[in-house]
Amino acid sequence: MTAALAVALLLPPVHSSSGWAIASMIAAIVFFATLGDLLIASAMRRLDLDAIRAERGIAGASWAVVTNLRFVCGVLGMAGGFFSLLFALSHADVSLIGPASASLTFVSNAVAAKFFLHENVDGRRWAAALFVCLGVGLLSL
Repeated sequence: MTAALAVALLLPPVHSSSGWAIASMIAAIVFFATLGDLLIASAMRRLDLDAIRAERGIAGASWAVVTNLRFVCGVLGMAGGFFSLLFALSHADVSLIGPASASLTFVSNAVAAKFFLHENVDGRRWAAALFVCLGVGLLSL
């Protein structure tokens, strides 16, 4: 993946990307960013950092976090989201990529939190997600 990303970043920017290409770039950003957020949140909930810090100090707590496989995979997911964002920004307008990827990541995080982390996502958050989707729809017109 790293070699493909390096080659993609070396390609000249193409500002006439099709709608499907832009949608695919936004989808990649949203997927990787949501995956990263989900894995990091899950990892941090499984670690009792207060108990670890009391037993092994701040260095032990830090070590417990950075050696947690779920946390490391989450960081890699967030890095994938970041590099997908860089790629998208080199091929499409920031006025579309920025708001669309950020807002759709908000929506996908709410869905993932509800179904994977079993969080209580209340009506206000679902209403906000609906308005975000409507806003992204207006941007794409």
